[in-house]
Amino acid sequence: MSIQALIIESQPLVRVGIGAILANESDIDVIGEAGTAGEGFTLFTTRRPDVVLLSLRMPDSCAIDDLGSYFETDPKARIIILAERPGDAEISRALKQGAAGYVTKDIDPSQLVEAIRRVAAGGKFIPANVAEVLTENLGSEELTPAESTVLRMVVGGMSNKEIAFALDVSENTVKSHVSNIFDKMGVSDRTTAATTAIKRGLVRVDI
Repeated sequence: MSIQALIIESQPLVRVGIGAILANESDIDVIGEAGTAGEGFTLFTTRRPDVVLLSLRMPDSCAIDDLGSYFETDPKARIIILAERPGDAEISRALKQGAAGYVTKDIDPSQLVEAIRRVAAGGKFIPANVAEVLTENLGSEELTPAESTVLRMVVGGMSNKEIAFALDVSENTVKSHVSNIFDKMGVSDRTTAATTAIKRGLVRVDI
């Protein structure tokens, strides 16, 4: 019996490319393609694929925010996240929420096919480049919710005074959060904190 796969990807070229790769595999059938998160979830609920290839970022949503809905609908859902780059914070969140795989869109076609087969069989798939990024930061302390909020504002270019005003806290409180953020991220200035946060997927930036 063939593996039924659903592709949810907003970029038509990527979506068509994946479909073309899988069309060459006798044991994998693409039963649906979607260009938006909403359309993709509807196809998931109606067609119940064996494996979902879910793009991390869609025009109308983020895969990590949507994973809960998938597993509420089907606790046994097998989902592989498709990402532009291996951001370790996003990898961790996706895996904690139940994703069975996390690959980048520059993955070798043969590896993508292997990922689908492994995940369909009940396994996990994390390619070497993604695993390396994840391993490099296993010792990093997680930011608290308050620190994450402050970090997003730092990335947005706000000063400590502006952050304090927006959050209705003292400037000293903000300074304390910023200091803790620097320590946990292993950086020494706001610019490096911002670029590191974006690179690691700690803060989302819509382009």
